Amino acid sequence: MDTTDTMYRDLVECQQDLIVRFNQEGRLIFVNAAYCEAVGKPREVLTGSVFMPVTDERYADIIATQMTRLFRPPFACTVEQWIQTSKGMRCFSWSAKSVLNSANAVESIVATGHDITRIKSEQRALKKKDEELMFAIESGKQMYYTHTPDHTMMFVSPRLRALLGCRPKEGKRTWTDYLTDNPINAAGLERTIRAIASGRREPPYRLEMSSPDGRKIRLEVNEIPLVKNGKTVSIAGCVTDVTEKALVEEGLAEAEMLIPDLAVAKKPLEGHVVYPVSRPKKQPGFFQSLFSKKPDEK
Repeated sequence: MDTTDTMYRDLVECQQDLIVRFNQEGRLIFVNAAYCEAVGKPREVLTGSVFMPVTDERYADIIATQMTRLFRPPFACTVEQWIQTSKGMRCFSWSAKSVLNSANAVESIVATGHDITRIKSEQRALKKKDEELMFAIESGKQMYYTHTPDHTMMFVSPRLRALLGCRPKEGKRTWTDYLTDNPINAAGLERTIRAIASGRREPPYRLEMSSPDGRKIRLEVNEIPLVKNGKTVSIAGCVTDVTEKALVEEGLAEAEMLIPDLAVAKKPLEGHVVYPVSRPKKQPGFFQSLFSKKPDEK
């Protein structure tokens, strides 16, 4: 064995990643020491055995579909496999490449397997945290969103999607697509444009939006521009459904117009807006005179 062969053998045998070579039937022709150690079997037993045996039918279908790429350009594929090792179940990412003969036909396949168990565990943990965070977000009154400076929606929380009737696969849309022709929307859009231009937060405002089924929805909007290198890159905000509250306010406003003696004043009370009846300094009207009479008065 010359120096070059020794060098290549050392490169293969000293690798921590698994290295295998198998024929078109999927039977192993060569395995390196790391593969033998991982599966806990000697090279003599592994040679000729089936590479990547899979017991889960669904998983087998996925792998089989990926492996067909080895027999057509670019004659390469990447698959993941969970296997039983001396350290328990481990997940390996296999990068496979076909070896072609002079007739450009597949002669054998070489693959390297990298242990990605830790990455998979971290992904699962991150997914769990994301689910917990989403649960916390969805449990409150507020619904969250982000959009680009050109108003294209980036993130829309599930409850807001449901409220607006957004379809999961309908593609990215601008939030302005959902606006009605209510005049209050012009003021809201102006504030968003101002926030994008200045990079400064604007006061809360209200919008009226419509869902595909024709429902009119009033939303109270609180948003903040996200600025990077002095330029607004996106808008993040939360909305609250105030449809019922807006209807009550409009009803009270109409009552003021219909009943002159009913003066409605807004004032904050424990985070809510209430509408107490004030006591006018002028001559009492019919309602106040009626209820201020003593029992013996007729």
